[in-house]
Amino acid sequence: MREAGCGSSSVRRKAYPEFRQAFGQDPKHVQTVLHLAAIDANRKDFVAAERWFEHALTLTPDDSATWFNLAFIRERAGWPEKAITAFGESVRCNPNQDRAWYGMGLAHARLGQHTEAVAAFEKVAELQPMYGDGLYQLGMAYHHANCPDKVKRIVIRLVDFEPKMAKKLVHDAQRSDLKSLIPDLPF
Repeated sequence: MREAGCGSSSVRRKAYPEFRQAFGQDPKHVQTVLHLAAIDANRKDFVAAERWFEHALTLTPDDSATWFNLAFIRERAGWPEKAITAFGESVRCNPNQDRAWYGMGLAHARLGQHTEAVAAFEKVAELQPMYGDGLYQLGMAYHHANCPDKVKRIVIRLVDFEPKMAKKLVHDAQRSDLKSLIPDLPF
C-alpha cells in the first residue's frame, strides 16, 4: 500500500485519536481520511480501512492511488473479487498504473481466472518490460492457461536479465524441457 505521509506507523497509531477528532470537525478533509485508512490497514483492521478508503473515494472518486490502496487492502483481506473491482477502477483512472494491473493479475490468478490473469500481467509486461516478477507471474499465468509456447518465450526473455527468475519459472511451471535455456548460475 502506498501510505499517506505523517511519519512512521507508530506515530500515526498514536495520532489516531487526533485524526478521529479532525475527521469529526471536517469529514471532507481527504488527507485525514487517508491517514485513518492507513492506520487501520496497518492494524490489519481491513473492514475499517475499507470504510475509510470508500469514504475518501466519495471525496475524490477519480484518484487512482486511493482506488489502488482500497484494492490492496481488499486483496490482503482475502477478498479477491472486491479487489479486482477496485484495481479495475484504479486502472480506469490511470491506465498506466502498473501496480494495479499486477494486483489485478494476482487476484484473478487466486480465483483461477487464468485468461484474465494473463491479460493483466501482459499489461504489466507492456508497462514494465524489465520487471522480472511481473514476467514470472505472466509466465505462470500462461502455464495455467495452457500456453506452453508463451511460457518458453517468457523464459527466454527472463534469461537475458533475470536468470534466477527464469530458472524459478522453469521449475515452478514444471518445464524440464526448458532447462537447457538457463545458463549455469554460480548461485
